[in-house]
Order: sequence, then C-alpha cells, then structure tokens
Amino acid sequence: MYAIIDIGSNTIRLNVYQVEEDGAIHSIFQSKETAGLAGYVQEDGSMSREGLDRAADALLRFRSILDALHIENRAVFATASLRNITNSEEAVFQLQERTGLMIRLLSGREEAILDYVGATSGMEEREQGMVLDIGGGSTEWVCFSQGRIRHAASIPLGSLNLYNRCVETLLPSPKEQAKIRKQVKKALDGAPLPDFPCPVICGVGGTIRGAGKLCNYLYKLPAGNRTITLNMVDGLLERFSAPAKADLQILLKIVPERVHTLLPGLVILSTLAHRCRGDAIEVSSYGVREGFLLTEVLKRRSVTV
Repeated sequence: MYAIIDIGSNTIRLNVYQVEEDGAIHSIFQSKETAGLAGYVQEDGSMSREGLDRAADALLRFRSILDALHIENRAVFATASLRNITNSEEAVFQLQERTGLMIRLLSGREEAILDYVGATSGMEEREQGMVLDIGGGSTEWVCFSQGRIRHAASIPLGSLNLYNRCVETLLPSPKEQAKIRKQVKKALDGAPLPDFPCPVICGVGGTIRGAGKLCNYLYKLPAGNRTITLNMVDGLLERFSAPAKADLQILLKIVPERVHTLLPGLVILSTLAHRCRGDAIEVSSYGVREGFLLTEVLKRRSVTV
C-alpha cells in the first residue's frame, strides 16, 4: 500500500492506495483536514505561526494513522499552500522538523502536469482537450492534443484566496463576483490557453467536485452523474448571488465545508470555460495525488510535453 499526503491551500488530504500488479490503483482510505492555510497568510505574504501549527497538527495526525496501519510507503507534497508564501523554504523546513515527514514542494507547472497524469488515467482517451484544477490558492490547467501536453500553466488565484481578498460576508454579491471575474481575466491575459475549442473540460479538485454535487442535487441528476454544463455553473452563480435562507440551507447540506469558497471557485471555472469555449465539465475522480503516485512514486507514467 502507498500513502500520499497533499498539503493544499484549503484542505490537507491523506489518500491510501492499493496498487495491483497490472498497474491499476485503488483508493482504499481517505481522510482530510480543512485547515484553510490560505487564510493564515499575513500581509507580508508569509505563513503565520498559527497556520504552520494547523498544518503540523494535521500532518502528525495523518502520520499516526499511517504508523498504526504500518504503511511505510508514504510521500508528502505541497502546492500553492506553501509555494506562494514568502517564507516558503522556512515553512517547509519547520514542518519537516516537527513531523519527521519529507515534503516535496511542487511548482505550478509540475502540479498542472500531475493533474493531467492523474485525470487522464481515469478517463477515456481523447484527441485533444483541457484538464483544469481549481484549488484554494491557485488554478492549474493543461492543454493537450494527440497524447501530448501543449501547455501547462498555473495562476496564483484560487477559491480561498479570492474569497479572502474580495468577499466581505459569506457569499460574494454580484458586485463581488464581478470583482473576482475581473481579477481572473487579468491573470489570464497572456496565459497559454488552448488555441482549439474544448467543448468538454476535465475538471479536477474540490471546487469542481462541489459544483458537481450541487448540480446533481438542484437539477435532480443521478447521484453518479459526473458531467455538468457551463449553463448550470452560470445558473449557480446567479442563484446564489442573492440567496434566500433556503438556498443557504442547501449549500450547508450539500457542500458544508465549501460554503464560502465554492462561488469564488465557480467564477474561476465560468471565466475559463467561456474563454476556452467549453460547454460541459466532466468531474474527474482522479487528480494531482494520483498523478504524483503514478509519476513520482511508482515511476509508471512519463509525460511528453
């Protein structure tokens, strides 16, 4: 068995996998801590002591689980949570010293590529397309065609840091949604986006999984449905821009841990999908953790860029 710990800007996750002789991987255990590390970034851009304490506590809890299960094959990586802070090197060093776990810090481009590896390992082969990951502190995407990555990119805008910057209360108002969209569009200026239409975007990460759950509930789709439309996403943004109490109760029931971050993330999704001519979003069950396992741990996948 193999364990992967992902230190994200919103959540810190532990996944344990069984790897079969034929190379198939199966997730057999999952745990997560909603640490909200992006909320502990100070005005000078550094991670606060309290934020490092939250991260260390989660990592120590996960380590105790792995010790109890006698799982020795373990790997830890961090994304925008530690990549986009000014004390990145010191934060990684302190967490390694306090937990005894070695932490690999991924660049935005590396994260995008691993998203692609993980997502494409769990979907039907396509001639061309886009893999999109909206995290708490950054957004990554890969444009691919003919089995080759054409572009892999990252911007330092995610659902949680945009919430912290732009939203005064719980949910973004129409004016605040417009402010978020303006920041996303500015970040996309000059970014390597696909020069071909992407009618179906493969979506990775908690924002897109949350959108899938909410659409399935509101539009009365089958529980196992994994495809939503851009019209549905835009409909969510409109409906929850001035929500009634019943709407808030729906959010608390379906996406309780993402009540405040879901809509900022959906603005990112909507903006990118419109820009890339995407009509539908396929919610992937695989992503960066599976990509890291296949590429960095098992060495069973190579990527042509």
